[in-house]
Amino acid sequence: MEKFSMILLSGGMGTRMKLNIPKQFLQIGGKPMIVHLLERVESLEEIEEIIIPSPLDYMEKTEEIILHHRFAKPIRVIEGGLSRQESVYRGLKVVSSDGVIIHEAVRPFVLTHEIRKLVQCEEPNVTYGFDLPFTVLEGTDRIEKNLERDRLINIQLPQKFDTRKLLLAHEWAAADGIHFTEDTSLYFHYHQEPIKVLRGTEYNIKITRPIDHKLGEIIYRDYVLGGE
Repeated sequence: MEKFSMILLSGGMGTRMKLNIPKQFLQIGGKPMIVHLLERVESLEEIEEIIIPSPLDYMEKTEEIILHHRFAKPIRVIEGGLSRQESVYRGLKVVSSDGVIIHEAVRPFVLTHEIRKLVQCEEPNVTYGFDLPFTVLEGTDRIEKNLERDRLINIQLPQKFDTRKLLLAHEWAAADGIHFTEDTSLYFHYHQEPIKVLRGTEYNIKITRPIDHKLGEIIYRDYVLGGE
């Protein structure tokens, strides 16, 4: 059985949520969001360690939550970077497995069988994605170009990569001063290799705004607890 490390990004500061605590500590279904992810990964033998990049001021609180919930799987909290990209880079430098899973603590609704499907996929580089339910055009102040919606994909997480090649891409991006919003685009920019897309779900949302939190409680009740 191939073994993987997971980098669980936990650096959101809750600015858009208008919170005085990071989003990953916000409760859904009576538990911090980050705990939902750790509970699901706990049962996956394929994932042998979890690396959590965290803001320096919240490393201790993250460690307290992990201790309180008595997770058996090795979990290491490290100081995250000033950006999401830098946090992934720092995580990659301490990963011990040849393959790595990238996920975010504020995407708490991915289910265990979906993570397992990702790690068991034979291709080394894989992302979840969801078809766009709306029309996207290119432009800012003025529309400049039509885009073919059936050729576009809404990138979701988790994602799986060859650790060495993703680390190499991050090193190149850091040297070039180029910033990406997630790792599929970063990896593809430098390696120009096809990346497999697994179809995700409309429930795999990222909690970034107050409305997302309200929707999250509904998703947790009807989708996660409902076992869909």
